[in-house]
Amino acid sequence: MLKLYIGNKNYSSWSMRPWVLLRQAGIAFEEVRVRFDSFDAGSEFKRAIGPVSPTGKVPALVDGDLVVWDTLAIAEYVAESYPDRLLWPQDAKARARARSVCAEMHSGFTALRSHCPMNIEADLADTGALIWRDKAGVRADVQRLVDMWSALLGEHGGPLLFGEFTVADAYFAPVCMRLHTYGLPVPPHIAAYVQRVRELPGVKAWIDEALAEKDFLDFEEPYRLRRTEG
Repeated sequence: MLKLYIGNKNYSSWSMRPWVLLRQAGIAFEEVRVRFDSFDAGSEFKRAIGPVSPTGKVPALVDGDLVVWDTLAIAEYVAESYPDRLLWPQDAKARARARSVCAEMHSGFTALRSHCPMNIEADLADTGALIWRDKAGVRADVQRLVDMWSALLGEHGGPLLFGEFTVADAYFAPVCMRLHTYGLPVPPHIAAYVQRVRELPGVKAWIDEALAEKDFLDFEEPYRLRRTEG
C-alpha cells in the first residue's frame, strides 16, 4: 500500500494536495502524520522525516522502495499508476493546460502564500481585509486566480476546473482554504467554485480532520497569539 507522509492538516498546504488527490480518487494509502514542532535541524519533525525524504520536508509518498518527495511528481506518479482514475484531463490540450496551471501554482503566487499562510481552523477575515488593502502582490495573485479559474470554468463548463475532478482541483484546494480563511474578495462564480471544492468528499475529510487537530503552533500563526475555542 502507498504510504503518504504529511504534516499538520491545519497548516500544511503542500501535504494537502496529494492527500486530497488520493482520497478523492479513492486510492488506498496509509497516512503518516509527522507533527510540526519546528523546522530546525534537531527538531522531532526533522528527525522523523529526514530518514524518509532527502529534502527533509513533507509530503513524501513511499511505494515500496521508491520515495517521491515533490507534490507535482507525486501527482504524476499516482496518475500513471492509476490511469483508470482519470486524474488528468483526457484531451491532450486540456491535459497540457492542467499541467501548466499546476506548475504555475507550484512556483508562483508567492505573495498570497507568504502573506496568507494556510490556516483552516482560523477566521482571519479582519486580517485579510488589511492584507488586501496593503499588499498589492496579494491582490495581483488573486486577480490571476480569478482570470485563470474563470477561463477554465467557462471553457469546460464546470463544476470543477476541467469539468470533473483532476489534479488541478487538488492542487488549488489549499488556495481555496486561504481565500475562505482570509475572506479575500472574489466574484460570486469564483466563490461558488471555492465552495464546491470545500464540499468535495476528499477535501471535506481533510478540513474535518484539520479542525479536530486542536494543535496551535505559534510559529505557524503570524496573526494570532492563541487559538480561539468555540
